[in-house]
Amino acid sequence: MPPYLSLVLPAFNEAAAIGQTISEIVAWLEARGLTYEIIVAADGSDGTREVVREMARTNARLRAIGHPERLGKGRGVREAVALAEGEIIGYADADNKVPIEEFAKLEPWLKEFPIVTGSRAIDRSLVERRQPLYRRLGSIGFHWFMHAATGLWHITDSQCGFKFFRRDVAVNLFARQKIDGYMFDVEILALAQALGYVVKEVPIRWRDDGDSRLELVRGNLRNMRDVMRIRLLAGAAQRPSDRRQV
Repeated sequence: MPPYLSLVLPAFNEAAAIGQTISEIVAWLEARGLTYEIIVAADGSDGTREVVREMARTNARLRAIGHPERLGKGRGVREAVALAEGEIIGYADADNKVPIEEFAKLEPWLKEFPIVTGSRAIDRSLVERRQPLYRRLGSIGFHWFMHAATGLWHITDSQCGFKFFRRDVAVNLFARQKIDGYMFDVEILALAQALGYVVKEVPIRWRDDGDSRLELVRGNLRNMRDVMRIRLLAGAAQRPSDRRQV
């Protein structure tokens, strides 16, 4: 019987954190009596996949996929969604930036909306540990550019890595999704808008992990290129009638 929830954890060299993240998620889901599967999409060669596979020896609902080289967060999530069997399919950060308990805030909205995503921008008092000032300043201009290019003005936080979908919607969107890198979050929302899916944002708790692996200038140049590609991909998406899909 398919599980209620398929949770994807995209990861890159997260061997030190993935065990604790999975343990916390499993404990919370099982305490609530929710059936689940957890798919860790792990690129890198630090042993993250091996950690998950060892845990899977005692919990068959865990699975690890991925590649030794870094092929991108978007690609990892896309490949995991193609394998997911849950009634609800979602993804969260492998380093536990958003505690799994926040799913309880999003879950009820999935009865009304096909896509429900966390937002750090609606209630900033819930941000427990903020990003460094230089990262916050560097992201402001990029976000204005991204919203102008994609028309996602109604979305307050496009790249919060805590998103959940009804199964049919996830399968449809990720079958169309092409961006391999970080901008896949924006692509999914742009495709959803083009296809008429309504997105519900919910304020969630979030904490920065101080990850210094993200490249601010070089990364944003690459992201700007991907946003322009997203604009073309969303424009080419088949548009149904103007009726909103809920």
